[in-house]
Amino acid sequence: MNAMPTSVVPRKPTPAAANAAAASFAALTAKLDYLSAADIEHVRQAYRFADQAHLGQLRNSGEPYITHPIAVAQQCAEWKLDAQALMAALLHDAIEDCAVTKPELIERFGAPVAELVDGLTKLEKLEFNTREENQAESFRKMLLAMARDVRVILIKLADRMHNMRTLSDAPRSKWKRIASETLDIYAPIAHRLGLNSTYRELQDRSFQHLHPWRYAILTKALTRARGRRRDVIKRVQSEVEAAFATAQIAVRVYGREKTLYSIYHKMDQKHFSFAQVTDLYGFRVILQDVTACYSAMGILHQLYKPLPGKFKDYIAIPKVNGYQSLHTTLVGPFGTNIEFQMRTDAMHVVAEAGVAAHWLYKASDPNSDTSQRLGTKWLQSLLDIQQETHDAAEFWDHVKIDLFPEAVYVFTPKSQIMAMPRGATIVDFAYAIHSDVGHHAIAAKVNGEQVTLRTELLNGDVIEVITSPVSTPNPAWLGFVRTGKARSKIRHYLKSMALTESQELGEKMLAQALRAEGIDRQRLSADDGAHHAKWEKILRFTGNRSRAELLTDIGMGKRIASMIAKRIVTFLAEDGEKPDALLMSRERYIPHESVSQGGLVLDGNEGSSVQFARCCSPIPGDGIVGYLGRGEGLFVHTDDCVVAKRLQQRDSERFIAVDWSDEPARTFETNLMVTVSNGKGVLAKVATALAGAEVDITHVDMGHEPANGATDLRFTVAVRDRIHLAAAMRNVRRTQAVLRVQRVKAGA
Repeated sequence: MNAMPTSVVPRKPTPAAANAAAASFAALTAKLDYLSAADIEHVRQAYRFADQAHLGQLRNSGEPYITHPIAVAQQCAEWKLDAQALMAALLHDAIEDCAVTKPELIERFGAPVAELVDGLTKLEKLEFNTREENQAESFRKMLLAMARDVRVILIKLADRMHNMRTLSDAPRSKWKRIASETLDIYAPIAHRLGLNSTYRELQDRSFQHLHPWRYAILTKALTRARGRRRDVIKRVQSEVEAAFATAQIAVRVYGREKTLYSIYHKMDQKHFSFAQVTDLYGFRVILQDVTACYSAMGILHQLYKPLPGKFKDYIAIPKVNGYQSLHTTLVGPFGTNIEFQMRTDAMHVVAEAGVAAHWLYKASDPNSDTSQRLGTKWLQSLLDIQQETHDAAEFWDHVKIDLFPEAVYVFTPKSQIMAMPRGATIVDFAYAIHSDVGHHAIAAKVNGEQVTLRTELLNGDVIEVITSPVSTPNPAWLGFVRTGKARSKIRHYLKSMALTESQELGEKMLAQALRAEGIDRQRLSADDGAHHAKWEKILRFTGNRSRAELLTDIGMGKRIASMIAKRIVTFLAEDGEKPDALLMSRERYIPHESVSQGGLVLDGNEGSSVQFARCCSPIPGDGIVGYLGRGEGLFVHTDDCVVAKRLQQRDSERFIAVDWSDEPARTFETNLMVTVSNGKGVLAKVATALAGAEVDITHVDMGHEPANGATDLRFTVAVRDRIHLAAAMRNVRRTQAVLRVQRVKAGA
């Protein structure tokens, strides 16, 4: 996935260009001493093939194109990736730019190398409406390839690194797009995988090309500051080394300078001037073991005064990408704030190379599995999200949340530690444990105290999630969850439930419409082999792939049940089957003159496929009609609702007869307005009267106007039916200070 434009017009390479390519490959082979002779030969063969494939192609700089794949392979060699990865790095543009086929690569270099190259190849040119959709689809496929084999993203990051190093050769008009993409996508991925040196370089080079003037000014300022503070840094380093020598602890001390982008980001976020950024410099102290790291902390705190609240222990609690170190900020000579990071050699390798540390360790110790786990939880979670999200833009929306995590560390009741992004809630935590825990969560305890599910997590919280087997995800959760995994799981569940409920509703509606045409549903059973051909004919007519899809479309209002029923009658007539006249007359002449389809009985258990309109809030006992929204399911209105009457004039064929079940399965919400004489405790008295009638109050609105002699209180209440509502209203009327009680139907 090479972001840099290339020239593919064949040109005869000059001797100087050929020598440059040969010199580049010689520099690569010098770094392959960790590979066997056979592996080096395989890499050499891949180079020859790529060199031939890219013959005559030049980069914007005028260099032979092959110098780019060689540079990518060199970076991979620095990470000590295996021979297959190096071969894929050399061949990564062969399929796209050179008309080389995947089968050809399989035959020449084996399936694993071909799969890596295929994973790296640019996406086929698909038709997208916007650049954002194209980018989202590219990102989705890249992440899936990465989750299957992390070497794909390591090669991709090496590819992007070289492209950023040579971006100045590209037309200036392309700088902003490529640099923004690098800053938004590739740098965060490098950080998430622990590739810190790569992360810092990508940020700095993106900054250089996004804001060239600011980059130049800041570079000059940093150079001047470096000169002024050189003596301070030397003094600190010598004092630290002397302190450790006195304590007889073997250390290596390295000075570290804050990157230009991190300085700029801090100035931008906190509205600082350059002079106000005091922590430009830091030190890394490399020690022999973990015990020495903690001893070093004590020695440094005796040497310089520590800043309160600036100590972080990432050894006991590693970052999610595997990073481990002790951090402390001290006040050095002349009041300069200096950060120290203490870590072992092994931690240092992981800190700089992250996931790539697996191959670095493997090169020196083939039996070591250290850092194999790094980043793998996040990578695996990408596949989990993909299984529920097939829309590319939605997938990108889920995943980008997880690319910028400021972690908080929390505990399960069994003291298992979990890292969550800052701002994550109880629901995010529940889904991080297991999908079933998230789906069935109803409450939680944090540090032994009952809290709501939207409570944000804080460092050190001990969290216990309380579940119920009958509980299901609430759509309102999408308004506060922070992790991509939780968001995708909730959306997937809601979509699946909506489809299932729509299918069940569609089946009821089609059965009712067929009865109105004199056809009993048993005569057209899907399980009956004799009717299989009829259903095939019906599906060809509707354009649906399956009976389930057709029923779902009917339930969602995308198709009209009565029209489908009439077509089915036509197909049956072609086979000599006649409608049942008695059934037809019984169904058609029930008094449903205002509707075009057969009636449907509702008990409140229909789920999200049936919605009770908020404009009139119908309850059992009200006269009702059903409006089939286009793709939105069935909306139930009261028969005197002005909204429903307006829709009926416009779309009468989309109305169906609906009626209440004799025994509704739940309560239904409606609205009351209670006018009261203002006084102390009046709201409590009205609430007590409603509670005495066994009515649940789900919402109260007192308005924003100052309370005068009379005040309107608006209640949303849940009742069983009209009789229950009438009893509650009588109770409220008897209450002292109540002047008037009325049901509010906005659409009536």
